Amino acid sequence: MILHGDESGQSEAHARRLGEEKGLVYVSPYNDPDVVAGQGTIGLELLEEHSRIDNVFIAMGGGGLIGGIGAVMKAFSPRTRIIGCAAANSMALAASMEAGKVIDVEHLPTLADGVAGGMDEDSVTLGLARSVVDDVVICSEAEIAGALARLAIEEHLLVEGAAGLALAGLMKHPERYRGQVNAIVLCGGNFDYDELTAAIAAVRPT
Repeated sequence: MILHGDESGQSEAHARRLGEEKGLVYVSPYNDPDVVAGQGTIGLELLEEHSRIDNVFIAMGGGGLIGGIGAVMKAFSPRTRIIGCAAANSMALAASMEAGKVIDVEHLPTLADGVAGGMDEDSVTLGLARSVVDDVVICSEAEIAGALARLAIEEHLLVEGAAGLALAGLMKHPERYRGQVNAIVLCGGNFDYDELTAAIAAVRPT
């Protein structure tokens, strides 16, 4: 295991360089049809758990997760709305979807570091995401921290910032989704302990 960089985009670039230098196989975490298909199986699991789902909230990074799940949901449950949740501090996919092409954006530190960083210019996920995502919610760092605190304090779940981002998307506009069946994809638990506890402590009510 090699840890490199402060966010996934830097780790991805480093892995690609190692692959070229050492003759290793580089597998993109999103720009690969097989990876996208694998992530799409989460959509099948969701529908096995509940036959009716009105909205699915998914953190947006390179587009593999939301593209895969979205494609499956649209195939088997067309009425389900796919809500993309983007971190305001690093929102390459959201900006690229609006522009219609992969573009560079400023990347600032974010609790949702698992979805931070840029995208490959030839990424297979941009067109897919544009075709399946119904709405995009952009969340601030304070909103992500609030979601992480809620998960920890009320649900006793410690998750990574990108997972908190998905809940933050629902929490930002709860009135839009009240009375509906909402699914939130908690996409991982790879958190930095000090960073997570600091974020929770900053918003925890006294």
